[in-house]
Amino acid sequence: MNSTTLNNLLSNKIRLAAIALLALFISNTTLAQQKDIAEKIADKTFNPSTLLWYNKPAAKWEDALPVGNGRLGAMVFGTTGEETIQFNEDTYWSGGPYSTVVKGGYRALPEVQKLVREGEYLKAHNLFGRALMGYPVEQQKYQSLAELHIFFPNKESTDYKRWLDLETGITAVSYKTGNVLLKEEVFASAPHQVVAIRFTADKKGSISFKAQLRGVRNQAHSNYATDYFRMDGSGTDGLVVTGKSADYLGVEGKLRYEARIKAVAEGGTVTVDNGELTVKEADAVTLYFLAATNFVNYKDVSADQHQRTEDYLSGITGKTYETLKQAHLSDYESLFNRVKMELPVSPLSYLPTDLRKSRNLEEPDASLAALAYQFGRYLLIASSRPGTEPANLQGIWNNGQNPMWDAKYTTNINTQMNYWIVESANLSECAAPLIRMVKELTDQGAQVAKEHYGCRGWVFHQNTDLWRVAAPMDGPTWGTFTVGGAWLCTHLWEHYLYTQDTAYLKDIYPVIKGAVQFFADFLTPDASGKWLVTNPSTSPENFPARPGNGRYFDEVTGSYLPGTSICAGSAIDMEILSDLFKYYIAAAGVLHTDGDFAGQVAQLRGRLLPPQVSQDGTLQEWAQDWPQSEHPHRHISHLYGLYPGDVFSLQRTPQWIAACRKSLIQRGDGSAEWARPWKAAMWSRLMEGDHAYRIIKGYFKEESNPQFFGNAGFPIQVDGPLGIAAAISEMLVQSQDSVISLLPALPQEWSSGSIQGFKARGGFNLSFSWTENKLQKLDIRSVAGKPCVLKMQPGNRYAVYNAAGKQIHTKETASHTLQFETIPGENYRIKIM
Repeated sequence: MNSTTLNNLLSNKIRLAAIALLALFISNTTLAQQKDIAEKIADKTFNPSTLLWYNKPAAKWEDALPVGNGRLGAMVFGTTGEETIQFNEDTYWSGGPYSTVVKGGYRALPEVQKLVREGEYLKAHNLFGRALMGYPVEQQKYQSLAELHIFFPNKESTDYKRWLDLETGITAVSYKTGNVLLKEEVFASAPHQVVAIRFTADKKGSISFKAQLRGVRNQAHSNYATDYFRMDGSGTDGLVVTGKSADYLGVEGKLRYEARIKAVAEGGTVTVDNGELTVKEADAVTLYFLAATNFVNYKDVSADQHQRTEDYLSGITGKTYETLKQAHLSDYESLFNRVKMELPVSPLSYLPTDLRKSRNLEEPDASLAALAYQFGRYLLIASSRPGTEPANLQGIWNNGQNPMWDAKYTTNINTQMNYWIVESANLSECAAPLIRMVKELTDQGAQVAKEHYGCRGWVFHQNTDLWRVAAPMDGPTWGTFTVGGAWLCTHLWEHYLYTQDTAYLKDIYPVIKGAVQFFADFLTPDASGKWLVTNPSTSPENFPARPGNGRYFDEVTGSYLPGTSICAGSAIDMEILSDLFKYYIAAAGVLHTDGDFAGQVAQLRGRLLPPQVSQDGTLQEWAQDWPQSEHPHRHISHLYGLYPGDVFSLQRTPQWIAACRKSLIQRGDGSAEWARPWKAAMWSRLMEGDHAYRIIKGYFKEESNPQFFGNAGFPIQVDGPLGIAAAISEMLVQSQDSVISLLPALPQEWSSGSIQGFKARGGFNLSFSWTENKLQKLDIRSVAGKPCVLKMQPGNRYAVYNAAGKQIHTKETASHTLQFETIPGENYRIKIM
């Protein structure tokens, strides 16, 4: 039963009473307080698919609620007594423009390849490290910018609740202190480039506090040179922090920043003294956070950060809070409201989100998946907008100067996972930062191709940062992943498949061609001479157990690892290149260009080492049938071709499916937080929805923070929640091989539901509903006028009507596909008979 049906069956008062009664069993609050929460939270009708809420403040930074406009991010704790809001600006990183290209490194490449062919893996590892690694071997770090601390006179509170409304992009807190009801409301405005924080009360003159805007000191790290910041007042109504980025690993910190708080009070007084802002007896207060750096692009830091903040301040001067809020809502809702999802609700669906997550394995709460899906879309809107940097490992939210894995762009899975959902979730604009980053990577990427490998084109490995360095880093175990850029190119092609924008394809075609040119030069014959392989290669981040591997001490983990992962022709390399070459050939065909070269690429693709099946029936991860040292491993790299790749298919390549399935079973359903959504998406491609859903429910309970952020118990990552959203999407719609399949991996708990605004490859927008696991209604909008091919459920007959209500001609096949021609911009309704 979906939420619409429930609302029709129960009156609002009865429904709210049921919610309150159930909440009473697991809460220390009173029945009246629970009823108040249910009735008044977010000042609107409660929607369990779009609203996260909690009955306690954040105990730590990882529990806070995020807001963002793509450039500015804030984590809101919602604490009483001393409220804390932590801020980020997406271009504030350590260091400055630098290069890690090693001149003449290619001279050592033939010897490295020879050692790999001869099985001298540790020798090859060491030579690659000496001659081909970029220096410094680590990259720069994403940094925290500032923290706002707000001190209220009364720490005692009752009737506490905080929430994040995904429909508005606003997070809020309300509670009573004494006999006064206080409310805090926070949003990040993209139109005006500010974070707005508003305090109101139900009694005039009730708002008093002191506020400090603080810079963030570097945590102890031997390679840092201390950065600096300065806190001060800004006239009589604001605070300011200025500073510079840290030097790191010999790279000078060249970023300068300015962050401000501007206070606007209604009634009462505002004063600033010695870097502290004091508000006394106001009716309402709005604090505006503005910030900027001198970053222009990865090669240029010549901007004036002070003038930028002045311009942002001018942009809001004279405007009321309500004016700014309405501009924010108009902008944000134009993106978020494109997609709506309803899944069955239960009484559990109305409990605080952290309780819903902890109980979802034991009790049905299908709408929790809808909430997680929409939270993923929210994160992408909040951390990746045109003109901003792409979402990094932590999106744009980071509270330290030495974050886990530097909060960089890790491209052996994590960055790609961040963007799996961007097209199907109807957020194609949010892919713009990733597309721009890939273009920028071709700069040093071309230098690395020439100097490290002696090849044409461009190449990029497993990590980069704000400064777009492209050389291998972190050591040969990780650095021999040469297909990071090739993998990112598949995202460029996916954007075309969903949008059918040929002008865009013409723009990014040279990027894809450059990646292909590199591998046309880099590929080398395997030991048999029959197949082409990458050499050196690796399968992230897994170690084969084999002779000649050696052991070495890893400074990152502080432990001995089982030798090296260096090899030739890892399965993931071959699968990514199979996709890259296929996509390039298709792109050249669409643009009617480079026919001769496309023909050469087709020949190369035919010589790529094909998938291999090991003696135990699993898909081989390496060209040789080696066991793995760690069992099971968190990466599932050799199954890239199942998802997100297009190498393996139930319909097209059934000969490989049993090996893929056995490999998934061997790796298990658990593991690292980002691995779970990857596995769920793969099980969805195998059309085993209940298995995929079981993995997702395990993620909710065991691997995510209270608001779905991944890496429970550790600094947050956004790849987990974004990957979960992609897996949920894959359970409901798949559109590989030019065929749209609806409800391909529907779990039993999702027996009914509805979707509005999903996108499918080929330029189609889909809206549909289902009841008792059967499709009930389907509307399609054709963006580009391509033929529409639908994989339909057996046992029904279908008729297709255009917007004028005229039935149009269709073709049906024995494999339950329905095909019809479309017109650009036309809407179609498929009726089930």
